[in-house]
Amino acid sequence: MQVPGNATSGSAAPESERIEAYVGYSFRNPALLREALTHRSAAHQRSSAGGRRTRQSVARRGAGSNERLEFIGDRVLGLLMAEWLLERFPDEQEGALGPRHAHLVSRTVLAQIAEEMALPSALDVAEHEARAGVRQMANVLADAVEAILGAIYLDGGLEPARAFVRRAWNDAIVAQARPPKDPKTALQEWVLARGLPLPVYKVVSTDGPSHAPRFVISVEASGRRGEGVAGSKRAAESEAAARLLSQFG
Repeated sequence: MQVPGNATSGSAAPESERIEAYVGYSFRNPALLREALTHRSAAHQRSSAGGRRTRQSVARRGAGSNERLEFIGDRVLGLLMAEWLLERFPDEQEGALGPRHAHLVSRTVLAQIAEEMALPSALDVAEHEARAGVRQMANVLADAVEAILGAIYLDGGLEPARAFVRRAWNDAIVAQARPPKDPKTALQEWVLARGLPLPVYKVVSTDGPSHAPRFVISVEASGRRGEGVAGSKRAAESEAAARLLSQFG
């Protein structure tokens, strides 16, 4: 398998084969895996190099990238994780299952899985983005993991997608002896216990297409600041709170 026009990823075929070996699935349509590993910057760079930029080409800036696969992969992951949690914790109700689910599909866990896959080196990104360190960004890595899952689902259905999830997320779900506390709740309890003002959340930026929005949210408390990036305001706030809590030890 070869990723055309990728000047930043070295030998693409071995990287694709390595990813296939890690996920335990051989693609019948290799183009899906190539798309899953293509950051929007690389897709835009190739489309721009192909001819004069038009209003339509700008509107389709994400075309050819992994954004569409990330969109479906996010939904597939949510379904498969909910299914797995119901099986693993048959006596728990939604109040406990919800926080478990939120943590397991969070950007933090997804980025950790990406690092275990050595995914950064496999991503196809534009040269200027590679120099800026986009391959190490948690939201980029998380989106790529979801895109790979979406690609597996489209190529082979739920069964291989389920097998990948249960293998890659096994350590994370085993580590959940008790339901994790929602980071926003935990942060609020932390400041109240110390007589401090409540955390203040702010929207830093919003961008991305309507089907795959990107929210950047900051939170400040006790003189420190955390920032989260996610596809919804609620998830971004949760990630920001988790990052701020980690600063307090």
